[in-house]
Amino acid sequence: MASYLLGISCYYHDSAAALLEDGLVVGAVQEERFSRKKHDPGFPSQSIAYLLRERGITLRDVQAVVYYEKPFLTFERLIETHLEASPFGLRSFLASMPTWIKEKLFLQRNLTRELALLNAGPVPALKFSEHHLSHASSAFFPSPFEEAAVLCVDGVGEWATTSAWSGSGPNLTPLWEIHFPHSLGLFYSTLTAYLGFKVNSGEYKVMGLAPYGEPRFANLMLENLLHLNPDGSFSLNLDYFAFTKELQMYSPKLEDLLGRRARRPEELLDQFHMDVAASLQLVLERALIPLAKELRRQTSATRLCLSGGVALNCVANSKLLRESGFEDLWIQPSAGDAGGALGAALAYYHLAEKGERRVSSVDAQQGSYLGPQFLEAEVEDFLMQNKIPYQKLPREEVLQETSRFLEEGKVIGWFQGRMEFGPRALGHRSILADARRAELQKTLNLKIKYRESFRPFAPVVLEEDASEIFDFDRQSPYMLFVASVRSELRVPLTLADSSKFGIEKLNVVRSTYPAVTHVDYSARLQTVSRERNPILAELLDVFRKRTQSSVLVNTSFNVRGEPIVCTPEDAYLCFQRTEIDVLVLENFIVTKGSLPPTILDEGRRKEFELD
Repeated sequence: MASYLLGISCYYHDSAAALLEDGLVVGAVQEERFSRKKHDPGFPSQSIAYLLRERGITLRDVQAVVYYEKPFLTFERLIETHLEASPFGLRSFLASMPTWIKEKLFLQRNLTRELALLNAGPVPALKFSEHHLSHASSAFFPSPFEEAAVLCVDGVGEWATTSAWSGSGPNLTPLWEIHFPHSLGLFYSTLTAYLGFKVNSGEYKVMGLAPYGEPRFANLMLENLLHLNPDGSFSLNLDYFAFTKELQMYSPKLEDLLGRRARRPEELLDQFHMDVAASLQLVLERALIPLAKELRRQTSATRLCLSGGVALNCVANSKLLRESGFEDLWIQPSAGDAGGALGAALAYYHLAEKGERRVSSVDAQQGSYLGPQFLEAEVEDFLMQNKIPYQKLPREEVLQETSRFLEEGKVIGWFQGRMEFGPRALGHRSILADARRAELQKTLNLKIKYRESFRPFAPVVLEEDASEIFDFDRQSPYMLFVASVRSELRVPLTLADSSKFGIEKLNVVRSTYPAVTHVDYSARLQTVSRERNPILAELLDVFRKRTQSSVLVNTSFNVRGEPIVCTPEDAYLCFQRTEIDVLVLENFIVTKGSLPPTILDEGRRKEFELD
């Protein structure tokens, strides 16, 4: 009889649930995909209901529910921090208390109550992992490594902001920690807020903005904001940071240091902001590499696993891969708090239950395709009920038609198989386009994604073709590394192009794949294998036969302010209200044409808003 464990994360941001069956990951999903609330922090009731339904079980069949952190330790940190800052920070303390009293302080009672609502009977045993243990477990246990060092870097858990571990077989041993308030994640988020972007979501924008600038503030930051020690540890100068005692992240001293007030959201970005972003990115990399080198020295490990929100910085990941001394690197695709749900369940299975760990050359993440999928009959029923015209074609014809549309310059909403777990769309809930078309970068940003024009797009390429196009010698299935376009595919810059700076660089064609080549010739690379994603691999194969290119733009199927689409209904709404040309739902093709009004438009028109 199968044994089940359920991991959950909630009440902070990016709540999620994950299910193990006999120690194997069989499902994981973020609550935002069901609720349609970006970064939804609420109890993941819909995620849990899906996981149980998909396996045909109830909570009665679950041995234990494991929460991803220990709330009393977090509350202890909150109280101590406010006492240290007293009498300052009272406003921040009072603002945080209602949420703690309502949800977090009595978490065991609240979780038990929420679980009881899902289950007509006794609630399974409720267990608690530590935040960084959950991160470390999510990184090491699904990895393809029998032994590895593990580094977790985020904002903050209970007390830890950075932690180091040694993994071997089914064991995970803590080595050392760096504690709050000294945090690389909070350092990066503070400057993200200074640049006018949202904390916990705008960090991607800063990373994308950085190549437009010059790191002229890097030394200033290292001299005043962040002190790096010879042993790889670090500390923040709290004079410039307000997050320990105020509602905002930065203090007025940061504005004085950088010589300008903080940017307000939606204000024009100029060269100054780009230079701050470039400096911030460089400083983060200079802090991470010594940490990894020290861990390599201590453990003598040749492989490294990464998790925590900072591990989603693919530019820094690539620097670590090249400069840390480790031969190989595996990163949890859902490295933030959502992945903590998966890590909590894995930690309990391997460390508390002493469950067996099975390691193979392919990781246990299953491509991170761990969410809902929809049967052909369900998709067709949705289309028919809403009177949406469609073509139903055999699989081979779907691939041929989609390739033809792509070759013509059309933008495709691509909806196939199980939804991805984590912040990246990996070819199951994706928007696809021809990477050879220079105009598509701006079109996708402004007319489809409704986001800032400077943000780059990622290429997806057949695994066997990747090294012919990019300077990268390994797999990148989770879009967590950047790679440079090979020199022979770059377009030489004219004198006029070379003299452009800042956002003017956006319109310069830099390679034969301009839609995915950033201003520094880099690209956030996803490689596709036939084993992990056979449908997308087939599409790339067909497209290559038609065009001699197996490179497409792959960006997440959503618009700014919305989560990635989950259901056929979500996909259709996004398709209809943007300038996506074609929607491919499994084996069904819907083209724009003159789509009639549907029930969906009347019922959910007001729900579609951009932030």
